Amino acid sequence: MDSGLDEVRVSLLEKNNEERVRKSYFDVLGVCCSSEVALIEKVLKNLDGVQTVRVIVPTRTLIVVHDELQITQSQIVKVLNLARMEANVRSNQGDNFMKKWPSPYTMVCGILLIVSLGLYFYSPLKWVAVASVVVGIYPILRKSFVSFKNLVLDINVLAIMAVIGTMFLKDYLEAATIVFLFSIAEWLESRASLEATVAMSELLNMEPEKAVIAETGETVNVADVRLSTVLAVKAGEVIPIDGIVVEGEAEIDEKLLTGESFPVFKQKGATVLAGTMNLNGYIAVKTTAVADDCVVSKMARLVEEAQTSKSRTQQLIDKIAKYYTPAVIILSICLVVVPAALKFDDRDWWYHLALVVLVSACPCGLILSTPVATFCALSKAAKSGVLLKGGDHLETLAKVKTVAFDKTGTITTGEFVVNEFRTLHADLSLKTLLYWVASIESKSSHPMAKAVVDYAQLYSIKPQPEAVMEFHNYPGEGIHGKLESQDIYIGNRRIALRARSETMPEIESGASGGKTRGYVYCNGTLAGWFSLSDACRSGTFQAVNELKSMNILTVMLTGDSHAAAAQAQNQLQEAIEIVRAELLPEDKARIIKELEAPVAMIGDGINDAPALATADIGISMGLDGSALATETGNIILMSNDIRKVPEVIKLARAAYNKVIQNLVLSSTIKGGVLVLAFAGYALVWAAVLADVGTCLLVIFNSMLLLRSSGHGIGNSKNHNVPEKCLKDPEQVFTLPVADIENPISEIRDTATVSETAGGAKICRKKCCSKTVDETPQPPPAPEPAPPSTKCATGGCCKTKGQMDA
Repeated sequence: MDSGLDEVRVSLLEKNNEERVRKSYFDVLGVCCSSEVALIEKVLKNLDGVQTVRVIVPTRTLIVVHDELQITQSQIVKVLNLARMEANVRSNQGDNFMKKWPSPYTMVCGILLIVSLGLYFYSPLKWVAVASVVVGIYPILRKSFVSFKNLVLDINVLAIMAVIGTMFLKDYLEAATIVFLFSIAEWLESRASLEATVAMSELLNMEPEKAVIAETGETVNVADVRLSTVLAVKAGEVIPIDGIVVEGEAEIDEKLLTGESFPVFKQKGATVLAGTMNLNGYIAVKTTAVADDCVVSKMARLVEEAQTSKSRTQQLIDKIAKYYTPAVIILSICLVVVPAALKFDDRDWWYHLALVVLVSACPCGLILSTPVATFCALSKAAKSGVLLKGGDHLETLAKVKTVAFDKTGTITTGEFVVNEFRTLHADLSLKTLLYWVASIESKSSHPMAKAVVDYAQLYSIKPQPEAVMEFHNYPGEGIHGKLESQDIYIGNRRIALRARSETMPEIESGASGGKTRGYVYCNGTLAGWFSLSDACRSGTFQAVNELKSMNILTVMLTGDSHAAAAQAQNQLQEAIEIVRAELLPEDKARIIKELEAPVAMIGDGINDAPALATADIGISMGLDGSALATETGNIILMSNDIRKVPEVIKLARAAYNKVIQNLVLSSTIKGGVLVLAFAGYALVWAAVLADVGTCLLVIFNSMLLLRSSGHGIGNSKNHNVPEKCLKDPEQVFTLPVADIENPISEIRDTATVSETAGGAKICRKKCCSKTVDETPQPPPAPEPAPPSTKCATGGCCKTKGQMDA
């Protein structure tokens, strides 16, 4: 009894602790580069209640996970502002704390600097320059004091040292120029990165906050909504939680989540996702997840983690910067001490040279070269429905030489249709066999399983997965289960070995026209077989050709039969260069190792997980793919548009080029100032301007990745036209005419288009939501034209003749 009460107390305590922990977002304008990150971590990590601290430098965003009872958001802001970080809590609406104008200190400093320029004509104006220094240096002095106190050497400390040096040399105008440039730089950089900050806010604020209960009309927080709750979503409202439509129909805008520009029609039974918008109509949605487990929540978490991760190039630059700054400061000190000790002539020039070198000790431009470009590329990809789990993967993707595709669910739609279903024993009815197979298949997540279950339901056969015992999945082979005292194996030819059958299926010539064969073994005996088929995804042909134009080798790896692989290759007009079929998961992984690296693997199922993990870059089909494939992949496609693969590779290459450009820019400008200084033109203000200008140039150059024009996702001309239906007309079928009670009945596809009683033709493509009566027109001379099978949506489908062309 006591132990039971203890368990309840522990569970309640854990629940309370979870509710107390909060993730807060702050705008921190005092962050210039990663040198301030160390200061923020030192200031916050010693506070009680603070669990994790992460800083996204390009957008000056601070993410803190903390215990609200121990430390609140306002207390965190107070601590940060004591460290002169200019922090503020980011609102839930994504509005960023952004200064429209520079601080009063900076503006007064600038006005006095302009006035002091007249000292060349009236020397007493040099005291105006001193006043400019006194006014403008106050904010820098406060920040440098905090940095010095925490033993952090950053740009503020270097700026103070440079100002003191120039004042000592009585170059008051130069000192005022240094102070003004350093003061204005922070504001200019925050304004320059505004677009990137807004993009970040949009991604992290996709999660809805409120939901409306359909039964009562009550508005509640999404965190309080439980599973299987029916929510009301009106036109113009955002769907709050993932679910299934149980009433109504509407067009849903999924652009923010998947990058798809066209609305998707949803009706009863359709799946809808949180964060997407109902454009018209009313729908009632039954929730299938809680708020934290929604696709949009997982997407936001992935984006956040990716933005705070570092690529290999960034890690290398940070490591170099760690030693670069102290080394340059030591060199600067030597340039002061050695000439003074040796009593060189013109020591003022040496002191100016030392100050130029000192200012050059701050590698802000160099440090920002990689993270800003990476951030912009990751944000652009995420807004287009492609999630990369880190900047490191972006760097690898830019160098990809080979792309390997899985077939089922990746190259093809994975929407299988059962064409034939046969029993091989006269004493075993087809209805019984179909019941056994459907019951066992209903426990599987493979796309073929759903086709078999749907096929059984066409004949009013209700699968009973709960009656299946000892279910087991054999990746690349099939499944097993016990039902009604029967030991049943279902799968491809390899499953015969698992079933310990002495009968191996024979490969027929043509293998049913490239259709996939499934075999059913009952107690070690081949009891029946069935065939299925699907078609290539729209856009796959364009994607493969685009990859080939980028000098990337394309490969198909499938566990399906050679005939089925050849069928897919046929539909792609032999576009894929290497095709390997009848592979086990370990075979795919082995072949990946043999291909020219780096290799990207695209897959969607459990069978693909080993290959995704083995490849240098694993790309998983997020919405339709298995959880294991999504977890294993480095990149997730939120939609099923394969054309996004070459586009994200283009974006990765563009980002990599930007990083190289940024590194060259920052190194060249800094080096140029130092060369001029050693050549006799030691201008401290020029060194400061180079430092500030380099940071701005790096930011502006990287921000070009966010523009809609140029390389990358969202710029393909193919996306400006509706998807065309490339499915074989044989996949559009009616209920087969067959005697289900006939023990050896042969069930096959008998029509290409299902017709209603009124003669309306129905397309099975998901883009079609209506039917249309269409009378075949007289064929034009001299060649007869095939009858049209267009649907009412206006041209999403093709005729057979157009497909063959």
